[in-house]
Amino acid sequence: MSALRILYLLLATWGAVHPMALMLGWMRDTGGGAVALMEAFMANGAVARLSWDLMIAGVALTLWILAEVYVRRNWTALVAIPATAFFGLGCGLPLYLFLRTRAL
Repeated sequence: MSALRILYLLLATWGAVHPMALMLGWMRDTGGGAVALMEAFMANGAVARLSWDLMIAGVALTLWILAEVYVRRNWTALVAIPATAFFGLGCGLPLYLFLRTRAL
């Protein structure tokens, strides 16, 4: 495995673990659930801008994955879609790049 693929895998792992730990800590501290989370995503202009930016990038990544899977028939790469939805773009994008750069 190349050093670049290892780096992608490390970034995907970091992108899943670190943000999720922060999220779980926030939920523990505030007792917030899904409604409180959505309110926090739109708490002020700066946070709302970042939230929308990440959501739009997540949709773009999902469309890119679907388009490339259709052409390359790399079905394993579809795993990056639920990873993006559950863990976020910081996990989904490097995971997709890791899966995309393997030999077919």
